[in-house]
Amino acid sequence: MVDIILRGGTIIDGTGGPRFRADVAIAGDRVAAVGPALSKLTGAREIDASGKIVAPGFIDVHTHDDRALLSAPEMAAKASQGVTTVITGNCGVSLAPLSLDRAPPPPLDLIGDTADYAYPRFADYLDALDKSPPALNAACLVGHSTLRVGVMSELARAARPDEIAAMGERLQEALDVGAIGMSTGLYYAPAFHAPPAEIEALAARLRSAGAIYTTHMRDEAEHVLDSLEESFAVGRAAGVPVVISHHKTTGVANFGRTAETLPKISATMARQEIALDAYPYIASSTVLRRERIEDALKVLITWSKAAPEQAGLELDEIARDWGVDIDTAVARLQPAGAIYWMMDEADVRRVLAFEPTMIGSDGLPHDAHPHPRLWGTFPRILGHYCREVGLFSLEQAVHKMTGLPAVCFGLAGRGRVDRPRDFRRADPAGCRYRARLRQWPWGMVRGQADGRAAGPGAAPADYAGRSEPVILQADEQRLSSD
Repeated sequence: MVDIILRGGTIIDGTGGPRFRADVAIAGDRVAAVGPALSKLTGAREIDASGKIVAPGFIDVHTHDDRALLSAPEMAAKASQGVTTVITGNCGVSLAPLSLDRAPPPPLDLIGDTADYAYPRFADYLDALDKSPPALNAACLVGHSTLRVGVMSELARAARPDEIAAMGERLQEALDVGAIGMSTGLYYAPAFHAPPAEIEALAARLRSAGAIYTTHMRDEAEHVLDSLEESFAVGRAAGVPVVISHHKTTGVANFGRTAETLPKISATMARQEIALDAYPYIASSTVLRRERIEDALKVLITWSKAAPEQAGLELDEIARDWGVDIDTAVARLQPAGAIYWMMDEADVRRVLAFEPTMIGSDGLPHDAHPHPRLWGTFPRILGHYCREVGLFSLEQAVHKMTGLPAVCFGLAGRGRVDRPRDFRRADPAGCRYRARLRQWPWGMVRGQADGRAAGPGAAPADYAGRSEPVILQADEQRLSSD
């Protein structure tokens, strides 16, 4: 006897291959068997999955959930979408290794305040996760900006050799205890003055650890092609895989330029290990920066420490209400965050349809009024871009969220129905995008792990690390883009 058997479901196994009918048997936290009719097996619990899709738990490859894993261990924003693994520490920002006695500089303030940066060693952060296990699994990157802030007293310059050595020691400690790689956020002030030589010197430590380099590039606008080449060069110099984070081209002047960037990425993939991810929206979200406003069609404030009551309002409206110009309004709101409408829908579709593109939400869980991508990325891929737009098949969509990232990030035992360790159960009755502010998306309901609810009210320790496949409980034809 096994613990659970899913009977008669349609398997989309995460490989990108065609769907097939089969039973799935689960013993403990492992898939024990997958077959067309496991009639000789019985389960302590048997679920009729006929007419439903069974798929691996989703992997959110680009998150800023470092602190959320500790402060909101139920991880409702992700569990509600069928996500079972998150990649943290992106864009050069990780909660560790860093201990602060002053306010964190932007964008480090996106994931925590001074008191939250209390982990001088990466091992300290991982120990905290082990002591209070969250609902989901996490694979953690080390942020380059976090390393710089911890070592350098002045960030508006290149690091000295002794500072690079000190950052390297902190990075090595993190890799030794299980960090999967290093991320950079070269667009942001803490790392903007870091020259390629600094990044390459640190990235050189990744190779022996089998680790990966991910980057929020220096420029996603006018100089996007130059930034791509800079990113590729780090991978070549260090001999490590490179992931281009949330790939896009921003600003009206750069609409349509993914027709240039994607062929460049594709050609480079033939020579070195390159990957990329994207989120399914035409609006981005980060800290409030004056220079970014000029490239945006609209700006909405997501949080403001100086004027918290303005969160959720458009910047133009705030300036009018205050009777000031935009520059003055921006200054009075700081520190703050914002959503920027600055991408073209055709570019978003082109990047999402690109076969090697993985899916990452890039959600900011601590914003007062977060971008809808925090709660809505995966239903929007399945419901809008797969079923309604027909951008790709359901098999391809699931592959982008499971098998593809599992291989890219070296997540052994995940991303395929025949061998995953963690899953979720969902009910996308049409998988419609609805996310606004902290809403469970239509069509995706409480996950389950080892038969226990993984939604509001559940204790994370009851199901952390356990497994059960995602069951997309809707008519197959409604979910299919075929």
